[in-house]
Amino acid sequence: MMVTDLQHFLDLPLDAPGPARRLAEQLGDLVSAATAGDAGTAWESALPCRRRPGHRACPGRMVLHRDLDVSVPIRWQCSSCADQGRISNWADSPFDLRPRRLARAEPVHQILIPTEVAATLRELNLLDVDSQRLVFRIHPHATGKVVLPATEDGLEELIGSLAAEANHETDMRRQRRLDVAFEALNAAAGSNGA
Repeated sequence: MMVTDLQHFLDLPLDAPGPARRLAEQLGDLVSAATAGDAGTAWESALPCRRRPGHRACPGRMVLHRDLDVSVPIRWQCSSCADQGRISNWADSPFDLRPRRLARAEPVHQILIPTEVAATLRELNLLDVDSQRLVFRIHPHATGKVVLPATEDGLEELIGSLAAEANHETDMRRQRRLDVAFEALNAAAGSNGA
């Protein structure tokens, strides 16, 4: 079991080794997903397991549990392999996506998207906290795709952020991934009447 204090991975120096940076990124993603979901219940996120048993990617997804008490560490485990851990001192970190205000109730659409689109959305830099919460609430679906639970307004905001980032991207490979994600979300918005 990996027991970590998130504060040790914040503000890593620029010359930090690659494995330390990747672990910090993984911990940040786990905290973001755990705080985007509901407290008090375990749920399976769309975050892939990063282990490679037998030099093959683990097919599992991260199952997360966040207690109502913010002093309790976030628990995570892989749905397939034995990888698991706890993350303490996560509250009020840059990865804490808990809502800070009441939101008005709107119907939430369950939008199916490819896992590659979900991975692209997690890489976006220009997301506000509400859009980050949408991205990190994505969870697996029985079809092999993933589900983006979003209101019409939330989906529209996410599409706008994606378009803004795509318009300013200079790397052609990343530009193509952003374009594919934009087309997938636009198609979803059209089919949901957004």
